[in-house]
Amino acid sequence: MKRFITAHAQPAALGAATVLGYAPFYLFPIPLLTLAWLFAALTRAPDARTAAHIGLAFGLGLFGAGVSWVYVSMHDFGFMPAPLAAIATALFCAFLALFPAAIGWLQARCGGSAALRRILLLPALWLLAEWLRGWLFTGFPWLAAGYSQVPFSPLAGYAPLLGGYGVGLTVALSAGLLAQGVGWARSGARRPAAAALAGLALLWGAGFGLQQLPWTQPAGEPVSVSLLQGNVPQDLKWQRENRLLTLSLYGDLVRASPGRLVILPETALPLFWEEVPEDYRAYLAARVRAGGGDVLVGAPERPDGEAYYNSMVSLGASPSQVYRKQHLVPFGEYLPPGFAWVNRILTIPLADFSRGAPDQQPLALAGQKLAVNICYEDAFGEEIIRQLPQATLLANVSNDAWFGDSVAPWQHLQIAQTRALETGRWLLRATNTGVTAIIDERGRIRGRVAQFQVAALHGDAQGRTGATPYVRWGNAAALALAGLLLALAAWLRRRGPAGASARQIG
Repeated sequence: MKRFITAHAQPAALGAATVLGYAPFYLFPIPLLTLAWLFAALTRAPDARTAAHIGLAFGLGLFGAGVSWVYVSMHDFGFMPAPLAAIATALFCAFLALFPAAIGWLQARCGGSAALRRILLLPALWLLAEWLRGWLFTGFPWLAAGYSQVPFSPLAGYAPLLGGYGVGLTVALSAGLLAQGVGWARSGARRPAAAALAGLALLWGAGFGLQQLPWTQPAGEPVSVSLLQGNVPQDLKWQRENRLLTLSLYGDLVRASPGRLVILPETALPLFWEEVPEDYRAYLAARVRAGGGDVLVGAPERPDGEAYYNSMVSLGASPSQVYRKQHLVPFGEYLPPGFAWVNRILTIPLADFSRGAPDQQPLALAGQKLAVNICYEDAFGEEIIRQLPQATLLANVSNDAWFGDSVAPWQHLQIAQTRALETGRWLLRATNTGVTAIIDERGRIRGRVAQFQVAALHGDAQGRTGATPYVRWGNAAALALAGLLLALAAWLRRRGPAGASARQIG
């Protein structure tokens, strides 16, 4: 048992260390180094079972350190009993860890030289596993490798071309080249080692070059914006006695906002839109209409008196428009068939929203065309581009109060930075407790306010037009590259070992 624990402690520790590559730390070289170690360890494993164990341990470390904040959502705010919440969190992280475990098992079963697996097979499998994780059971793409590179790494330059998954592929390719280059160098194979490291430098240099390209163009003059952060505690948000206080809070914030476009967070108003007093709506509209502007208000909406939606509704100089969230969070916003019993354990208001239409168009507000997405929706780049290239700005509204004072709101901010970079659009992010921010088309934060404070972020945002390659192709290009790597690996394997030096490593 002691030997088993020792053998798995290192990959688990390195998996946990990988989280330092993501926000709020932004130490982007760390995932490259930990993945390089993982790829080397997987190809040295004596059999597929051992490789699967190494991948599983790495995944348990990664997701245990990186997404264990789901415990906060379930226990602190969903009021699930602590032991049950801890078990559910552990099972969730264990499920996510099955993906790197499957990668380890598959690469061992496929066989071939260590060089072939590290440089071709493992990067392709890594991308496909992340893409599958972002799709299966409605998807959970959190902590995909590509996010760790945004916005500071040269590899982030691939985002407008290949999207976040494609950036993750370049991270995995870098890790494979590094692992194999070091392996060759240790064995005395200097020329292959130099070639591997040259390939690594070329990959990063090309990413830096891509960062210099203007993928989209400015459209008109910048628009003044005000992003409101009400900081309403989650455990008080839906209490009836606090409704008037919340309405008053946001009314005051709107009144003091100079922006032509004013955005409130997700479900900022804790009552159905149909129940919001008419005079309150008129008050909000009058304030922004005077300057030819609009306010976008988050509130649950029940237009037919039965089905209800997580919606954003506009008021002001433009005709009133609505966006309804279409990618819902399982157990948080809807209950999958057969899981109604979960609602008896969790205390979540409005736990069974209906889905909005998938083909909703940008909202024409304050002289811009705004592609709105709500909370978790911005984790799915292929869904955001449905409103492009028509949209000139992106807007993400969220209530990350569910995650408390954890790394989750910062990880969510980095996801938003990736969506801005992929699409070549500025992104406006209005949240209840933070992180509220203005992000430019290169994924850089142009302004933000501190968490857990009542605040308003005022600034200018530049609308942009044009379509990045990712907007045109979505994830297809990255998946095609992964397929090409797999085909090349299969062809080389059929031809036999990839050189004598490659046979010596592993």
